[in-house]
Amino acid sequence: MKGRYELIVPCHFGLEAVLKKEITDLGYDIVQVEDGRVTFLGDEEAVCRANVFLRTGERVLLKAGSFRAETFEELFQGTRGIPWEELIPRDGRFWVAKASSIRSKLFSPSDIQKIMKKAMVERMKAACGCEVLPETGHRYPLRVFLHKDQVTVGIDTSGDSLHRRGYRTLTSKAPITETLAAALILLTPWRKERILVDPFCGSGTFPIEAAMMAANIAPGMNRSFLAENWTNLIPRKCWYEAVDEARDLIDNKGETDIQGYDIDGDIVKAARANAEAAGVGHMIHFQQRPVSALSHPKKYGFIITNPPYGERIEDKENLPALYRELGERFQALDSWSAYLITAYEEAEKYMGRKADKNRKIYNGMMKTYFYQFQGPKPPARKRAQGQTS
Repeated sequence: MKGRYELIVPCHFGLEAVLKKEITDLGYDIVQVEDGRVTFLGDEEAVCRANVFLRTGERVLLKAGSFRAETFEELFQGTRGIPWEELIPRDGRFWVAKASSIRSKLFSPSDIQKIMKKAMVERMKAACGCEVLPETGHRYPLRVFLHKDQVTVGIDTSGDSLHRRGYRTLTSKAPITETLAAALILLTPWRKERILVDPFCGSGTFPIEAAMMAANIAPGMNRSFLAENWTNLIPRKCWYEAVDEARDLIDNKGETDIQGYDIDGDIVKAARANAEAAGVGHMIHFQQRPVSALSHPKKYGFIITNPPYGERIEDKENLPALYRELGERFQALDSWSAYLITAYEEAEKYMGRKADKNRKIYNGMMKTYFYQFQGPKPPARKRAQGQTS
């Protein structure tokens, strides 16, 4: 069935505008922007390109339908009314992988999952003319959102979340996800000709995502997706064409000044390995170095980082000194900008100045702040020439 679909892309709360711009830049029309997700129109090709190219979305869902349900009977009937036989083959394996409910009368995820599965089975059995569905074929997991009694049903085309680029095999204690790191970089004015330093680089996510942007490497080009097997909906050639397009756009020969430091030598080794796996090892300089040694001879650079914020009580007492040190090193960097995401609410106090902007972002269920300390823009001539000295 060739058609025009509504595609739903969930994202971190607070970063919907970044994702919207990404989708628009891919050439697609936005249908709706809601808390934590963006919906757009696209065809089979769009499913593939969104999975391969989007840096800030969590997954790509093919919208199966939406309806209102205040009772379980309405949920059953609404689910049964969706033409599942047009979306899932006779032997397809289907289930509600996740159900979330906000301000709705139906709120039990397990009950929602069971009732919707039962309704789907009834519809599929009637459409296929069989008593028992084999469910031996490819997987078609559903994700369901209930908001103010409105039910939205999507089939997950991605499988593993899109933050799993495939390069990060080794991680630090509190890694930031690739999708969140990419979104935060896109919220800054950083460009590939500018300096970027992460003094708390951990497994290297900020430097690696920045380098991938600089080299124009599509984040999903080296991984697989669940919908690659959905030949009833998406011809395999659409996937090949999306990856071919991504390969043609790579430009990793330009010079960059991207650096990552960490006090833990083993973590620095892991970051280097991750960068090599991402194809950007030659573009990043990783070094074992404490934040007290943060320095750079050039102007107009960027600090973009995810410093510790004391998840454990015993770590909290170290935070004032750590943020004070970061603030002192930042102030010593002439004309630089600093961007940090942290749950530590006294970050500004110990950084020594109030942030020019402060954006609240939910990292999972944790409320964090994206503090933005903006430096001056480089002179127009230097911007045009891509110089930073």
